[in-house]
Amino acid sequence: MNIELVAVGKTDSDEIAELIALYSRRINFYCKFSLTSLPDVRNTRSMSKAQQRTAEGSAILRTLNDGDYVVLLDEHGTELRSVEFAEMMRKRMNSGIKRLVFVIGGPYGFSDEVYNRADGKLSLSKMTFSHQFVRAIFAEQLYRAFTILNNEPYHHE
Repeated sequence: MNIELVAVGKTDSDEIAELIALYSRRINFYCKFSLTSLPDVRNTRSMSKAQQRTAEGSAILRTLNDGDYVVLLDEHGTELRSVEFAEMMRKRMNSGIKRLVFVIGGPYGFSDEVYNRADGKLSLSKMTFSHQFVRAIFAEQLYRAFTILNNEPYHHE
């Protein structure tokens, strides 16, 4: 199975980019993992929030294939403990899907079209994080899930 993280915007922080790269290398030990950063929408000052969500949504939808299983990282999604997330990953890997896509939207969330395309929603926390930092947090949690599934000593309970 291939796992892709699709995110609107780029990471400006070298430190965050280094963390993402570190966990990406570690995840690639278990499966093919990639990060797709979509360009920020231009001229957002002249757009409403809904117009910005729609423009970002169109870019997100262009990255998706018909057979993809799509999970939105969304504040209204299901919150899981790391062990529960690992179990969710096990179920997805055993389901036979070829590509599992996690999506980080823009500052105003997702368009209705993206919500309608999604197969699930996952919340990383009730707290709000920068969209850049969410990439690193998610990559670490994905790596943690693989170590849990492989009974490796990274995760402690």
